[in-house]
Amino acid sequence: MRILVTGGAGYIGSAAAQALLDAGHGVTVFDNLSRGHRAAVPEGAHFILGDIGNQAALDAVFGGDSFEAVMHFAAFIEAGESMEKPGLYFRNNVAASINVIDTAARHSVKRFVLSSTAAVYASSDEPLAETAPIAPANVYGETKLMIEQMLKWYSLVHGLHYAALRYFNASGALPGRGEAHQPESHLIPRVLRVALGQNEAAHIFGTDYPTPDGTCIRDYIHIADLVSAHLLALDALGTESVLVYNLGNGIGYSVKEVIDVAREVTGHSLPAEEHPRRPGDAPRLVASSDKIKRELGWRPRYADLRTIIATAWEWHRSHPNGYG
Repeated sequence: MRILVTGGAGYIGSAAAQALLDAGHGVTVFDNLSRGHRAAVPEGAHFILGDIGNQAALDAVFGGDSFEAVMHFAAFIEAGESMEKPGLYFRNNVAASINVIDTAARHSVKRFVLSSTAAVYASSDEPLAETAPIAPANVYGETKLMIEQMLKWYSLVHGLHYAALRYFNASGALPGRGEAHQPESHLIPRVLRVALGQNEAAHIFGTDYPTPDGTCIRDYIHIADLVSAHLLALDALGTESVLVYNLGNGIGYSVKEVIDVAREVTGHSLPAEEHPRRPGDAPRLVASSDKIKRELGWRPRYADLRTIIATAWEWHRSHPNGYG
């Protein structure tokens, strides 16, 4: 298939683009490089510098090729930032995404895969199935939910087949490909920067949550497992019109537990500082991925947190400055 990957210069989008190429698909990456990296775009992909907020640019991209599918990764992803700058998130994640969806529908694209998030759910003491209560704790989660709702209506009105993949903390690295956000707010890479001497201490935001050690609990999924699910969903959309799946390992780790495992992997003492809670952090988000396992046969290959962190550590040691 000929596939457009929006945000294909980012952490997850670039890995998906590489996997699509490996599977024999033709890939066009469309990215404004505001938070992605040109060096992350895989060889073999056609790269177009552009912004999904620019309708004329999108028209030119879709008019220049007959895409059979879109994988949409072009969203801002920082929950904390979304609580400080909600307008930025509504403009980029919602207003700009409707440009992509509408343009895809006008050009008769029939498959659309959305990189969504577990942040659409309310916090729960139990693993979250797709039927769990929806109640985003931050603007970021709300914007992804709004994109899902737009896709639902485009499916009903225009017959657009779509998959919304609600993933839980993408993490880890692939050979030559890892996390390099600027600024970096994700826990694992921030902790590993301490081991590299780039940060003085790991930061723990909130120690008074209703969890065993008082810190937030999250599920972590390796980027390779995340990408494999995207490709399975893409194939399934050949017959299915709507797919919504959670992606995670079904195991929750607290912030303190992640830091402890990182200490084991790096051999570094990793000093940690405790800070007040951040707005928008849910106490506990852990996935039940039974549905995608049952329906598409997906299985995570890197379910162990130590393995996930070890692959990330290998990337950060060999790329201390990211793609710079």
